[in-house]
Amino acid sequence: MAVLLLPIAKIGWDAATGGLGANPIEAVQNRLGFWTITLLALALVPTPAKDLLGVAWPQRLRRVLGVTAFAYALLHFLFYVGVDKFFDWNTISADLTRRPFLMVGFAALLCLLPLAITSTDGWIRRLGYRRWKLLHRLAYLAAVLAVVHFAWRVKADLRRPLLFAAVFAVLLAVRVPGWIRQARR
Repeated sequence: MAVLLLPIAKIGWDAATGGLGANPIEAVQNRLGFWTITLLALALVPTPAKDLLGVAWPQRLRRVLGVTAFAYALLHFLFYVGVDKFFDWNTISADLTRRPFLMVGFAALLCLLPLAITSTDGWIRRLGYRRWKLLHRLAYLAAVLAVVHFAWRVKADLRRPLLFAAVFAVLLAVRVPGWIRQARR
């Protein structure tokens, strides 16, 4: 879906036209992070939409949204490592000890990695649907970690991280009754 590439295109356009502000590296990092968490939220919407509203068509978008969320998270991480820190591993490791939000963000990326890898029909068959589904609940852990990463990163203005926390809380709350019913069976 080409529309999912629009944020990258906008970043490229703004970079070419000087629209990234006084700190372009920070601007790109912030935008990639914002789009990662936004796409992760959108990837979690289809099942509650089906359960609550009976709307099934978003189910077809879930995989592409999830894989794209991972791609944006990976770009967010690689931009930090390559552009912001120039692959200076000493600085990066010092950052990790001084700035815990980086470790939390990396943990979120690591949660998304097996989801991206196992997002194919072949992996569903290999793992079995039940185990695959259980594995893919890591998306909620990734969401929590992403919110914590975001909140610790911004420090003062918590409106956006709290908004995402509320969205993820609602999406999770809608799923819990179904998980409880499933566990009882």
